[in-house]
Amino acid sequence: MANNIQERPSILRRKQVESRTGLSRSTIYLRIQNGTFPKQINLGARAVGWLENEIEAWLISRIENRDNGQEV
Repeated sequence: MANNIQERPSILRRKQVESRTGLSRSTIYLRIQNGTFPKQINLGARAVGWLENEIEAWLISRIENRDNGQEV
Protein backbone atom coordinates (compact mmCIF):
# COMPACT_ATOMS: atom_id res chain seq x y z
CA MET A 1 0.00 0.00 0.00
CA ALA A 2 1.39 3.41 -1.03
CA ASN A 3 1.99 6.00 1.62
CA ASN A 4 -0.33 8.93 0.84
CA ILE A 5 0.76 11.08 3.76
CA GLN A 6 2.43 14.20 2.42
CA GLU A 7 5.12 15.95 4.38
CA ARG A 8 3.95 19.29 5.72
CA PRO A 9 5.85 22.24 4.33
CA SER A 10 8.16 23.96 6.76
CA ILE A 11 8.70 27.71 6.44
CA LEU A 12 11.97 29.44 7.27
CA ARG A 13 11.98 33.14 8.06
CA ARG A 14 14.62 35.47 6.61
CA LYS A 15 16.97 35.35 9.60
CA GLN A 16 16.88 31.55 9.51
CA VAL A 17 17.65 31.58 5.77
CA GLU A 18 20.54 33.96 6.36
CA SER A 19 21.89 31.67 9.08
CA ARG A 20 21.49 28.49 7.01
CA THR A 21 23.04 29.89 3.84
CA GLY A 22 25.56 32.37 5.21
CA LEU A 23 24.15 34.99 2.83
CA SER A 24 23.21 38.53 3.77
CA ARG A 25 19.72 39.95 3.28
CA SER A 26 20.79 42.03 0.28
CA THR A 27 22.55 39.06 -1.37
CA ILE A 28 19.48 36.86 -0.92
CA TYR A 29 17.22 39.39 -2.63
CA LEU A 30 19.78 40.07 -5.38
CA ARG A 31 20.00 36.35 -6.14
CA ILE A 32 16.19 36.06 -6.16
CA GLN A 33 16.10 38.91 -8.66
CA ASN A 34 18.73 37.13 -10.78
CA GLY A 35 16.80 33.86 -10.60
CA THR A 36 19.57 32.01 -8.75
CA PHE A 37 17.87 31.60 -5.36
CA PRO A 38 14.43 30.29 -4.34
CA LYS A 39 11.69 32.90 -4.25
CA GLN A 40 10.14 33.91 -0.98
CA ILE A 41 6.51 33.28 -0.03
CA ASN A 42 4.44 36.21 1.16
CA LEU A 43 3.01 35.34 4.57
CA GLY A 44 1.41 38.67 5.35
CA ALA A 45 1.68 42.40 4.81
CA ARG A 46 5.22 42.54 6.23
CA ALA A 47 6.23 38.90 6.53
CA VAL A 48 7.92 36.52 4.10
CA GLY A 49 9.35 33.05 4.36
CA TRP A 50 10.99 30.35 2.29
CA LEU A 51 10.17 26.67 1.97
CA GLU A 52 12.79 24.78 3.92
CA ASN A 53 13.00 22.02 1.30
CA GLU A 54 13.77 24.59 -1.43
CA ILE A 55 16.56 26.13 0.64
CA GLU A 56 17.98 22.67 1.38
CA ALA A 57 17.83 21.79 -2.34
CA TRP A 58 19.63 25.04 -3.19
CA LEU A 59 22.37 24.25 -0.66
CA ILE A 60 22.75 20.71 -2.02
CA SER A 61 23.03 22.04 -5.57
CA ARG A 62 25.80 24.44 -4.44
CA ILE A 63 27.70 21.50 -2.93
CA GLU A 64 27.23 19.43 -6.09
CA ASN A 65 28.44 22.32 -8.24
CA ARG A 66 31.52 22.64 -6.06
CA ASP A 67 32.23 18.93 -6.26
CA ASN A 68 31.86 18.98 -10.04
CA GLY A 69 34.12 22.03 -10.44
CA GLN A 70 31.21 24.27 -11.47
CA GLU A 71 31.50 27.07 -8.92
CA VAL A 72 28.87 29.76 -9.52
